[in-house]
Amino acid sequence: MAIIGLEGMRIFARHGFYEEERILGNEFILDVFLDTDIDEAAMEDNLFKTINYETVYQLCLIEMRNPSQLIEEVCQRIVHRLFEYFSNIGGVRVKLRKLNPPLGGPVDCASIQIGFGSLDGM
Repeated sequence: MAIIGLEGMRIFARHGFYEEERILGNEFILDVFLDTDIDEAAMEDNLFKTINYETVYQLCLIEMRNPSQLIEEVCQRIVHRLFEYFSNIGGVRVKLRKLNPPLGGPVDCASIQIGFGSLDGM
C-alpha cells in the first residue's frame, strides 16, 4: 500500500456562510491523500494501474467550484466524489483551509480535515 498525495492546491472559490463571501470569493488550500496499492503500477510503470493525480485534481476542482456555506460540506463532497470515482482506494484524507477568514481580526486560515478508510501513519 502507498499514500498518494496532492498538497497545497490553491483554488479560488466562493464558499462561506456570509453572502459577501460567496460574492467576493476567497483563496483556499486543499490537501488530498489517497491510500492505494501501487505494486502492479510500479512493476509495470503503468499509469492506468494507479491513481492519476491529474484526475484527482480535476475532481477536486469540480467540487470546489460548487459554492457551499460550510467548508465541512465541501470536504465531505470531495471525499465522496473520490470514493465514487476510484475503486482502488482504501482510504481518503482531505484538508481544506480557507485563507484569511472574515473573523474581525488577523487569522491565517480556518480549516477542516476529514478522512474515511485506512491511511497508515496519518
